[in-house]
Formats: sequence, structure tokens, C-alpha cells
Amino acid sequence: MITKTIPQKTLEKEVSLNGVGLHTGKKVKLTFKPAPANTGYVFLRTDLNPFFEIPADVKYVKTTDRGTTLEKDGVKIQTSEHVLAALVGMQIDNCFILMDAPESPIMDGSSKFFTEAIEKAGVLEQEEKRNEYVVKELISYKCEESGSEITVIPSEKYQITTMVDFETKILGTQNATLENISQFKSEIAPSRTFSFLHELETLLENGLIKGGDLNNAIVYVDKPLSESNMDRLKEAFGKEKISVKPNGILDNLSLHFSNEAARHKLLDVIGDLALIGTPLRGKVIANKPGHRVNTDFSRKVAQIIKNEKRRNIPKFDINSKPLMDINQIMDMLPHRPPFLLVDKIFELSESHVIGLKNVTMNEPFFEGHFPGSPIMPGVLQIEALAQTGGVLLLNTVSDPQNYLTFFMKIDKVRFKRTVVPGDTLIFKLELIAPIRRGICQMLGQIYCNDNLITEGEFMAQMIRKEDKK
Repeated sequence: MITKTIPQKTLEKEVSLNGVGLHTGKKVKLTFKPAPANTGYVFLRTDLNPFFEIPADVKYVKTTDRGTTLEKDGVKIQTSEHVLAALVGMQIDNCFILMDAPESPIMDGSSKFFTEAIEKAGVLEQEEKRNEYVVKELISYKCEESGSEITVIPSEKYQITTMVDFETKILGTQNATLENISQFKSEIAPSRTFSFLHELETLLENGLIKGGDLNNAIVYVDKPLSESNMDRLKEAFGKEKISVKPNGILDNLSLHFSNEAARHKLLDVIGDLALIGTPLRGKVIANKPGHRVNTDFSRKVAQIIKNEKRRNIPKFDINSKPLMDINQIMDMLPHRPPFLLVDKIFELSESHVIGLKNVTMNEPFFEGHFPGSPIMPGVLQIEALAQTGGVLLLNTVSDPQNYLTFFMKIDKVRFKRTVVPGDTLIFKLELIAPIRRGICQMLGQIYCNDNLITEGEFMAQMIRKEDKK
């Protein structure tokens, strides 16, 4: 169930950090920047002209090998999980993440520096309410190949438990639990990424971890360390001396927590589940989590939420006074009878609109579509949705009478039943992405008698009338 809860939050001001990418070794400046309500998390590659946006959305997951990489139109964001975990952990809903390189800075291998930066920037409440997905029944995903499994069950708040078994003497089995997201900064954020010695050697052989340092990753020595391997590691990390401490960790790092590895896995789960795009209210139980199973689970939950949104039938009294009547609609839209296909507007916000049309036998299209069997054409149902969406788009300007809206794209349209005289159609449109440069992307749905009858995704652009000329 999707519900609106507390106000959304963004940053009070922008804040920046500098570092290097773990795998690319490239220097990178990362800036957290305030974003409008309903933006979510959006990465911007500022080293490209123009800046390139990649929303933190599971549909853009490209690879999950040693980190979660997002890719859109050939442009990548590598190692996104620590940054996203910090934003979730600090309960930020909307943020632009500017980067002048393809990989986020590894810092000390945790989310600590990101949470501190967010805290320094300050948190700002926004007018729009946060949408949460309230888990009402068990949702589970299992990777048969690895045996990894993630489940979410009902809970009064967002909680996470990770259970990991590394099947090595040096590390063995560990568990970690976050009872309340407010504890993230102190209990989870400082937990650093880690690797086993045999993995480290493989990564070095393949030219990875170019930005690696023995101070930004815990290395567990799971096999005897020969003199030649010791010399190789000294050269790779620019160290004069490398040793193995009694706790089995390479060099001189001290653990922040006895179960730091399990806590870091929990951190990764939070970051990867941020790609769902909707905060969860439920308890996540992750058994042997990894980026692949995390993102596969995120993909499954995101689809469940999308399907539920489509079934989310608007509830209101159609006999009550509308927000906008037909005359007020004509003050905003350029359409006129017989091509004005929306009669009333009942709800209108920055991100959604709900309208209504009473379909009567007097509609001129019934004369020819079809004689003796009147059916409203599907293209006119889409046009009616578009006109209602036009109200949402034109409501963002002070002089809507000076603008026109034009279709740019129609996608994933489905007609589930016919519309006949006597039907009352309820139009519901919600933004898929924030309106930018006059371009609007919407999910549109038509309901009749509490049934979803038509749906589709739309892209439209608002243009001033004089610009059209």
C-alpha cells in the first residue's frame, strides 16, 4: 500500500567532497545539491557538456560486479551505493548528486564522510508529503545460483537485518541489524568496505581498484601471505611496510565494529534498495546479500509498486463541487467543444491531476463510431487524458492562455474495456519525472466503475504561442 507520510526533505544548501574512484582511480568532486519535491535522487555528470542526468532508478542498473553501476545512453555512474545509502540514512528524499567523473569517491570505504557532509549542509523540509510503500505481505526474491535471498515483511518502520556467511575461518558468520533508520549515522555509516586477500590479488591483476588504499578498505587475510605477494602489495599501495595483525587484517586498520563486514553489507542493501525509488515501511531480511541480489530484489519491488499505483483508484465524491468547472478549464486549455474532452478537475497538485468526463450519446463521434454500437474511440480516450495532463502542465505557469501543449511521445498504452454512452470516466495523471524545460512525463490512467480501463505513459512539451509561430 502506498501512503503519504511525513514531509519530504532536501538539503538547505549544497556541499562538496573530493576524492578518488575506487576502481577507476580518477579524481572526482561530488556535490550534493538541493532538489525540488518529488525529484528523488538524480546523478549529474558535470564533466559532460551539457550535464547528463541519470536518475537513481533500478532500471538503469548496468552491472553489479564489485559495486552497483548505473548506465543511461552509454553514460555511467559507478559505485553508487555508498552515496545513496547516506542519503537514505539521513532521510533525504530529493537531491541532485553532481560528479565530474564516472565514479563516486571511495573516501574511507564507508558512508561516513557523505553523512557528515549532508549533516553540514543541513536538512530542509518541503511542502509535499513523502510517499512510502507500506509492506502488507511478504515479498521475497532468491538467487538460485548463489543461494542469496532477500525478504521484506510487514513492520511499523523501515528495518534491515543482514546475515552473512563468508565460509572462511578468519571471518565466518556475522549478523547485523538496524532497528531504526535514525541510527544509520552512528551504527552503519562508518562501516567500511572489505575484501579478502585472494580477491584483492585478482582485482590487481585485472587493473581494478586503481584508487584503492589500505586505509579505505579492510583486507582480510584468508591465505598465507608469501614474501613475493607482500612485495607486490607494497608496490601496488605505495607502502614501505605491510603486515598482518593478530585479528587477520592486512596492515594497521582497527575495526570500528566487531561485525563491521556484516554492517557494511547492510549499508550496501540500503544503498541498492534506494533504487526502488519509493521508501519502504517494512523489515528487510537479507541472507548473504550482494549487489546482484539486492538490485534484483529492488527491481521486483519496484514492479510491484508500479502495478499497485496502477490499481490505486481515485476516491472522491463526483457530486461535490469541483476544483475547476468547464469554464475554468476553458480559461486554461485552448481546446473547445466538440473537441474539449474533460468536464471537471477535482484534484490538482505539483505532481498529479484528477479530472472527469461524463460520456453521453450526444458526443459527435458516436454518429460514425459505430452506428448501432456506439463506442468511444481509443484515440479520443488518449486525447482526453492528454488534455487533463495539459491542465497539470499549464498550471506551472502564470499565463496558461499564452501556451500550447504538444505530444512528444506516447508509450505502453493499453485498452482494457470499451467506453460507451452513460459511462463516467475518471482521469488520473501523475508525474513520472519532474517537469524540466517545459517537458512533462506522466503516467495516465482512466477509471470507470472502479475499474482501470485505459492506461499509458505520455511525454508532452509546453510552448509559448509566439514561439510556435
